[in-house]
Amino acid sequence: MLPEVEVWLRERTTASADWPVGALLAAKRAHAATISVVLPARNEAETVGDIVAAIRRDLREEVPLVDELVVVDSRSTDGTAEVALRAGAKVFAQDEILPALGRLDGKGDVLWKSLAVTSGDLLVFVDADLREFRTSYVTGLLGPLLADPSVVFVKGSYDRPLRDAQEAGGRVTELVARPLLNMHWPLLAGFVQPLAGEYAGRRPVLERLPFATGYGVELGLLIDLLEAEGLGALAQVDLGRRVHSHQSTEDLGVMAGQIMHTAWARLDRQCKMVPLHAPAAELTQFARGEAGHLPVARDISIGERPPMRDVPDYPGHHRPTPNPETQPTL
Repeated sequence: MLPEVEVWLRERTTASADWPVGALLAAKRAHAATISVVLPARNEAETVGDIVAAIRRDLREEVPLVDELVVVDSRSTDGTAEVALRAGAKVFAQDEILPALGRLDGKGDVLWKSLAVTSGDLLVFVDADLREFRTSYVTGLLGPLLADPSVVFVKGSYDRPLRDAQEAGGRVTELVARPLLNMHWPLLAGFVQPLAGEYAGRRPVLERLPFATGYGVELGLLIDLLEAEGLGALAQVDLGRRVHSHQSTEDLGVMAGQIMHTAWARLDRQCKMVPLHAPAAELTQFARGEAGHLPVARDISIGERPPMRDVPDYPGHHRPTPNPETQPTL
């Protein structure tokens, strides 16, 4: 590990318990900041309601920390939107946000579009498939942002047990994302969970970033943030334990392919390689049928949305940007 990463680990890694909600509320008021929490969701009716209800109860009704609680529904067919609405969230359909820009697929598109339907100065993203959810996930991610104006982005870290098993989850992280980062962006080697779906950032910074539309969105954001803001502007918070639904090996293969496409695009953009061909957009997997193993083709191509500030229809163009240098800290 690079010496500067060792220093970063000591100085920029905290735990959710380090950030009591009362101190965060005082800092929020001192900053005159507004906070939006966003849940991207696709067919998560089983879990999204409990997450929304907990945030509404703990961080809106008991303590007025969160100003806006939004679920962006990605073409669910299981009643996710209805469950989230009943639990107390604002709910938006992915394809109804900025429809003139056309339809793209993937989690990254949902996250990008959430910028257009929220107004908070600070945004917290939380995956909608979490079980045993605790609102300390939200408060932990907000802590470094409210405490230090030089921090622009905070990533969650945690233990990820596989359900009904002793071994850890995060297989794509360990087999694909971590090797890529260590090889090509070693300054990011200190992130425990680089693909974590729980993170928070300042709106003006997020507005300046492109968003990969597939599963590579988290990796792409980290790499682009490192280039744009530097390692010292990034932080991570230990959120404890994260339990969620796990995907099949075949689906993880698609995720890995999209992450590799995202890394390829940034290696090319940052002139870290000389591409001699375009990567294939198709992944061939195999399923056993009556005649033996049959090939199954899966699309692993990704799109990319431009920085939101460059979108003419973006409502945020009319919102003033606060100067972080004039804001008090905890």
